[in-house]
Amino acid sequence: MSTTKANSQDDGVNPSYSSLVALSARHSLKRSRILYAVDPQSAFIPSTDPTILQNSINRRKRRVTQVVRPDDGKQSNALAIVNSSNDDGGNFLQMQPLSSATAGNGNSSTALTTIPANEKTGKNSNSTKAGGILVKSNKGGGPGKLKIPTPDWHAPWKLSTVLSSHLGWVRSLAFDPTNDMFASGSADRTIKIWDLAKASVGASDALKLTLTGHISPVRGLAFSSRHPYLFSAGEDKMVKCWDLETNQVIRHYHGHLSGVFCLKLHPTLDLLVTGGRDAVARVWDIRTKTQVHVLAGHDNTVASLLTRSTDPQVVTGSHDTTIKLWDLAAGKCMTTLTHHQKSIRAMVEPSFENTFVSGAADCLKYWQAKDGRFLKSYTGHKAVVNAMAVNEDGVLVSGGDDGSMHFWDYKTGYNFQSSSSIVQPGSLEAENAIFCSEFDGTGTRLLTCEADKTIKIWKMDEEASELTHPIDMVAWRKKCIKESKQRY
Repeated sequence: MSTTKANSQDDGVNPSYSSLVALSARHSLKRSRILYAVDPQSAFIPSTDPTILQNSINRRKRRVTQVVRPDDGKQSNALAIVNSSNDDGGNFLQMQPLSSATAGNGNSSTALTTIPANEKTGKNSNSTKAGGILVKSNKGGGPGKLKIPTPDWHAPWKLSTVLSSHLGWVRSLAFDPTNDMFASGSADRTIKIWDLAKASVGASDALKLTLTGHISPVRGLAFSSRHPYLFSAGEDKMVKCWDLETNQVIRHYHGHLSGVFCLKLHPTLDLLVTGGRDAVARVWDIRTKTQVHVLAGHDNTVASLLTRSTDPQVVTGSHDTTIKLWDLAAGKCMTTLTHHQKSIRAMVEPSFENTFVSGAADCLKYWQAKDGRFLKSYTGHKAVVNAMAVNEDGVLVSGGDDGSMHFWDYKTGYNFQSSSSIVQPGSLEAENAIFCSEFDGTGTRLLTCEADKTIKIWKMDEEASELTHPIDMVAWRKKCIKESKQRY
């Protein structure tokens, strides 16, 4: 500033703000030239090729939402790099204020400034004084364009029948491979076998059998597709194998150190996988009762399981917010997924594609099953998700701890219906939690196990159509755009 003040006093002119800025810019340009030139005395800045400049301007027009045009001559404090010609015929670059760069100062110069694209019509704007921010455009089919998937239409679901027989919370459910009957396990320590056809119409003789043997709530059930066996697991650390021909326990699987929370059968091998509060998943040989593997690695309760015929053959979800994909042959973890922030209490896998969905209190997440690659988040279910189920038509249902039920289009994550369970008379309003949900073999009936000690059967609304219940594409498009800006 001392040099500037001295030069201004010698000229006898009171310096304006623009001249001070221009002088500072010239000094900065001179310092850069001396710093990077080999010979500072002979250093020069090459002149610009007009074609190169015009090509750069055209590319900028195509890629950004602002256009470049000559300045309209209004007073501005912004700086511009201008191409000037001196009396000797040489070309050089220098920085000048926009106001002085466009004035007639004896040199042929052109200054350029940017304006918003929505002001092409000639309207003046003050945004050029402060300088604009260049924003990528999603128009024109470029690489940044967002593709919004179109969801498949699904009919809404409504409550059809309520079954009331258990004396405690109904915690588990399983369907027979023949789709003739299903089993339910409860906190009253019993397992009940139901006739599906009679239960669907609310017949009084729908209950076929009650099995007793557990001394704690029954948390897991599974029917064998190759043997007349029913497997059960409970919070009493017991895993039992029931012979449905004699209705007796024929095998016990001992090894869990605490309550067993989930149970799955391998689809092709005679293996049983159980997970519990001891933070491990145990793989059992059904026939010999031998413990084949102990899949250890979680830091908290293993609350959900998936078994698959291809690698990874076992997928576990835990209260430590992680999902692990396991190599069953080696008994080792292949991949650990840490995207969730809350306990993972439910997972489900469809039969029509090699993916799976996990549910937690933060959101539902959609994964590639082969390598555990994250695909998408299904947001909107603001509850602790205890249960999930999917049918052949691509209808995904999630049940929450507060009785909320959300129905989704599996492939796109479009939430086409949100409802809430209603407690049976005599129960508390808070006893509307959904603990388990399953579709039957045909996918046309949905069963939910709830805290009001009932089993509810849901069916599709046959009178609904795309005209009476259309897809809300406006809200879906807004949600897709919002989620595209988030990472997970």
